Amino acid sequence: MAKILPLQKKDRKNRYKEVGSIEIRNETGDTADLCFFGDINSESLGEWQKYYPEDKAPKDVQDFLDQLDGVKHINVHINSGGGSVFGGIAIYNILKRYDAEITVYVEGLAASIASVIAMAGDRIIIPANAQMMIHKPSSVVWGDADDLRREADVLDGCQKVILKTYMQHAKEGVTPEQVNALIDAETWKDGEGWQEFFDIEVSEKSNMEACASGCFRYYRNLPENLKERPGENPGPPFYDIDGIAEAIAGRLESVLGRNGAPAAEREKEKIKEEILGDLDLI
Repeated sequence: MAKILPLQKKDRKNRYKEVGSIEIRNETGDTADLCFFGDINSESLGEWQKYYPEDKAPKDVQDFLDQLDGVKHINVHINSGGGSVFGGIAIYNILKRYDAEITVYVEGLAASIASVIAMAGDRIIIPANAQMMIHKPSSVVWGDADDLRREADVLDGCQKVILKTYMQHAKEGVTPEQVNALIDAETWKDGEGWQEFFDIEVSEKSNMEACASGCFRYYRNLPENLKERPGENPGPPFYDIDGIAEAIAGRLESVLGRNGAPAAEREKEKIKEEILGDLDLI
């Protein structure tokens, strides 16, 4: 029988509210299923992060694992367009540390950081018609030339970590330079295509529902079958823009009400920098 683990998050008044749930499916004495069927979040955005029921953050996964008792095998099912780099790397590390054999099933799509989570599997199984995408990490940054150069260094560091993670499943003879070139090119391949580079298993075609993600807008080589069609909902935006704007307006109003104009302007710029700096890597 499935167990439902409710997910909670604090609002601006420090009160907890439900923001979705994780379903622990098909749990037997030693096996449980964990599904990533939404975008990957992190907790860094605090009250500005807008959750959707299928989205996952590191704490959600840790809470899921804490509910398990005596489980020795976890089936991880992925159909995700990606999301937060730091959130995804944290989820990868949480899964790798857990004392269980992990089998990853890419049900439809493991794009961007979701492909890194897939690498946590002892076995990785991709149906013939499913896809995985790897690419360079990107971010939103605000500041002067020095700030932008520092952010470029952060992104380069993230790419090195991601490359090292992929190489743990690389086939014999595949070099880091080859995989890094695939990252640079934003590469989409199906299961058979990735077998050339990684130790993965290809299964028969699946009937998984098409993936919807707010991250698709950031990808250069998005396949035609994943592009928005007229009248279709492309999925939730990755950031809650209205919520961010409301939060900025509230902060600025409180600052302007108690400071003189010069001090208020300095504080306004500081607040903008803090908030934009919190927008996570993709």
